[in-house]
Amino acid sequence: MAGQAEVEAMRRAVQLAQRGAATASPNPVVGCVVLDPDGRTVGEGWHERPGGPHAEVAALRAAGAAARGATAVVTLEPCRHTGRTGPCTRALLEAGIARVVYAVADPSAVAGGGAEQLRAAGVAVEGGVLAEEAEAGNARWLTAARLGRPQIVWKYAATLDGRSAAADGTSRWITSPQARADVHALRADVDAVVAGVGTVLADDPQLTVRAPDGTPAARQPLRVVVDTAGRTPTGSCVLDDTAPTWVATAAELGVGPDGHVDLQALARGLYARGVLRALVEGGPTLAGALLRAGLVDRVVGYVAPALLGAGAPALAEAGVATIADAYRLELLDVRRVGPDVRLEAVPRARGARQDEAEE
Repeated sequence: MAGQAEVEAMRRAVQLAQRGAATASPNPVVGCVVLDPDGRTVGEGWHERPGGPHAEVAALRAAGAAARGATAVVTLEPCRHTGRTGPCTRALLEAGIARVVYAVADPSAVAGGGAEQLRAAGVAVEGGVLAEEAEAGNARWLTAARLGRPQIVWKYAATLDGRSAAADGTSRWITSPQARADVHALRADVDAVVAGVGTVLADDPQLTVRAPDGTPAARQPLRVVVDTAGRTPTGSCVLDDTAPTWVATAAELGVGPDGHVDLQALARGLYARGVLRALVEGGPTLAGALLRAGLVDRVVGYVAPALLGAGAPALAEAGVATIADAYRLELLDVRRVGPDVRLEAVPRARGARQDEAEE
């Protein structure tokens, strides 16, 4: 079993991996630490960008001759394929690494299997060390690699009584400037921003990443309009030249069980475009359809301390007929953003029982 020095090195490797969070996509974030036989760190590295050296190669370069007979501690199973760079398994063998400790197995058909290749070459290999921590930091890539679709985050803004718009249809602004700034930070962390055509027709959003003064960010995610019948007006803000846009129609993707755009085909289409994490911002009908299709991996809600009493709900029909069928979520984070509350959660298994007894 992994020793204390290796566990601590893995914790450090998880931290190193996050240095590539903003630049590694569509590749995974990976960190690596090389330990000499006495458990001392002799090299560190992380994957910074596509086409750049993988974490293991960067750590081996830092270690130099000290890598011979050493242990490589890495957050993701070393790859065994040749892409824009060579296989990490070969680099580890050529460097004389004697032991490899990794956190999460590589689920991809092309690159997975590196552990067995290393074992066959006489390297001692152990997997699963701090797997949960490494999974959390690499969730978007792992979701995409395992499911062939992006990690999908549904974001909503609502009043305390769950309304996303007033009775007259007005919805700007439910939440505060601080919450809206936080949303732009969230957009900056995804590869695509998705909205339904109803939101485009009602609000004419730009769906871009902007600074508080309105200046567009240098890197913009793909804008996606889910538009069954192709109703997006040609003059919509979402079609300007600030960022690329995909208007996803039923003519292109086919029709799902509800008569609208096939959402499974949409998810596959996003993945084919290199999208590993997509942010769904509107509206309630699209959110309900994604939940019914099992395509929501995370929920980020901004709740304003305001009451409307009437108006559109934040979530439309989602296939829940009775309380036993409710979508139960596990809260990951709750914090104030200005006067509002930001909640982040992941869905639990459908039909899971409440932990607390209810009267």
